[in-house]
Amino acid sequence: MSLIDRVQMAICDVMLPDGSGFDFVSSLREHSARCGIVMLTARSGTHDIVTGLHGGADHYLVKPVNLLQLDATLHALARRALRHCWVLEKAALALRSPDGVILELSTGEWQLLSVLAAARGNAVSRKDIVQAQGHEWLEFDQRRLDTQVSRLRQRWRLVAGHELPLKTAHRSGYVLTVEVELA
Repeated sequence: MSLIDRVQMAICDVMLPDGSGFDFVSSLREHSARCGIVMLTARSGTHDIVTGLHGGADHYLVKPVNLLQLDATLHALARRALRHCWVLEKAALALRSPDGVILELSTGEWQLLSVLAAARGNAVSRKDIVQAQGHEWLEFDQRRLDTQVSRLRQRWRLVAGHELPLKTAHRSGYVLTVEVELA
């Protein structure tokens, strides 16, 4: 995964030493529809503001900017980002989908999903999942894990009306096919 794929939020000036901030924002937006982008610049003309917003910026702030306004802008972007992605909430022991479906989880289900979420789209072995749940691999009945996954999928289907993006990785373990934020 490249660095640009991991960017969740960016603050960009128009006047960069090695190119145009407008071009950078357009390029960043092409690579990441979810990234929150704030243009923070001294250029205050209407044409510049419109160019920045049409080029992909979510907000355009003119220097000098009030720090409370910048803080509120960044918090608004963070809230929007969380609404449009899968979120695994530790305090509530819950999984929330981008469309707002919330499923309360058992501790074991939360542990299962958290280890898969941390793998960011890569398969996690059964052994690693079992150990993350605090069990000894050699003493653990693997059918318990299969049953746990099956029941979690069924519960999700009942609540959400569609499949949980939790797939079996053949001869390996399990994988979440979407990015899940841990909150």
